[in-house]
Formats: sequence, C-alpha cells, structure tokens
Amino acid sequence: MSDTSSPNGRPRRAGRVKSTLLGVLAALVVLVIGFVVWTQIVMPGTRSAALEVWEDPAVSVTDVGDAIVLAPTADAEVESSGAGLVFIPGAKVDPYAYLRKLSGVVEEAGATVVITKPTLNLAFFDQRSLETFTAAAPDVDTWFVGGHSLGGVRACQLAEDPAVAGLVLFGSYCANDLSEASLAVLSLSGSDDGLSTPEKVADARVRLPADATMVKIDGANHASFGDYGVQPGDGEATISSDTARAAITRELVRLLG
Repeated sequence: MSDTSSPNGRPRRAGRVKSTLLGVLAALVVLVIGFVVWTQIVMPGTRSAALEVWEDPAVSVTDVGDAIVLAPTADAEVESSGAGLVFIPGAKVDPYAYLRKLSGVVEEAGATVVITKPTLNLAFFDQRSLETFTAAAPDVDTWFVGGHSLGGVRACQLAEDPAVAGLVLFGSYCANDLSEASLAVLSLSGSDDGLSTPEKVADARVRLPADATMVKIDGANHASFGDYGVQPGDGEATISSDTARAAITRELVRLLG
C-alpha cells in the first residue's frame, strides 16, 4: 500500500486540523441553535389578564407585527391625550403579559401604548430605532419610552433620542448616564423585588436626572409589573395584581395625562 503523506507528515496533520475545525464548527452550530431555541421559551402572559383588556370597550388592541398597540376607543370616557409610550418587555417575557398593567393609563388618561416585540425576546438584541415603533401610532404628539427589567435598560438608551420627552422604568435602572438629560423620568420599583432590588435601583439613581420621580410600590415584586406568573430569583409579592395595577396606573396617569 502506498503512503500518500509527505516525509514530514504534513498531509496527515492537515487532516487532523481539518477534523478539529469541523468539530468546533459543529459544536458552535449546536450552541447557536440551542441559544435561539432558549430565547423562544418565554414566560407566557396570564391569559385571563390579557383577555380582560381585549374585551374592554374603552381600549383598542392591535397587533401590528413587531408591536402591540393599545389606544383609547370612541367608547372611552376620555379623549386621546396625544401622549404615547413605547414600552419594552423584560427578557423572555411575552409582550402580551403587559396588556393589563398598561391598559389603565389608556382608560384613564387617553394615552397610547406601543408594546414592542424584542428581537429574540431579549431587549439588548433589539437595535431597531424608536421610529420603528412610533410609526405604529402616527397621531401621537409626545413620545415617552419605558420598559421592564432588561427592557428598561434598553429604554434608557432610546431616551437619548431628542424626540423623547420622558422615561418610564418598571423594576429597572439605567446603564447609561442620563443625569444631565432634559427628561421627565418615572422609576417604579417593588419593595419585594428580588431581581432589580431596591438597593440596585437606589445605587443607579445617580444616572437619572435630579428631578426624577422615584416610587417604591410596597409589597410588589419583579413580576408584579406584568402578568406572567412566578419568576425565578424573584421575591414574594404581598399585594395583589389589582393593587399593583392601581399603583402603576396612578403614576402613569400623572406622567402621561
């Protein structure tokens, strides 16, 4: 049998290197596929909470593909305020999980809310511009941005846009410095939040404008800002979902009303 390798064995070494590279490539492909699958396993919204908003005659719910738009209907007791909020969900949380908690400001203040559907269900992968979502509600005159948890971190980045009038944080805090920004800021935290703890929110306070409104909702945990059940690592809420919604609505109406 003839030996096709060179005297120094280079073809054989080249074959081993090729096999190793192919193995590494295959492992990377498996990791990428596994990661994408993981991002699609979201914390689902509570069906009854979302259904309540769908059946509310004062609130219009429209899925526009990359976002869900909540707007006052002709049956609403208040007229459209001209204010709008682009809201970014927390990591791997179904956007529909925020319908009920955000519908109160639509009912009571006539605001429009655009809940985004982040790329891969993770806000930091979503680099689409603010205009991608404001285009879904062209009648809005004044835009605010906001988000829950990781969604709030992304909202802080979008708040650097000169077109943004204000920022809303649900159990979140900024990684970028907005302390000198001309923004109306509302930060809502939960006293029993085990993820964005009151201590973490307080430590990041320096990155917000001096006149930012900081509200801690007693008895609320991280999941109290949506309707999607228990979240790993969270504290235990000692108030009901209805009580949390009332507190959230009250503060949002003050800002957007």
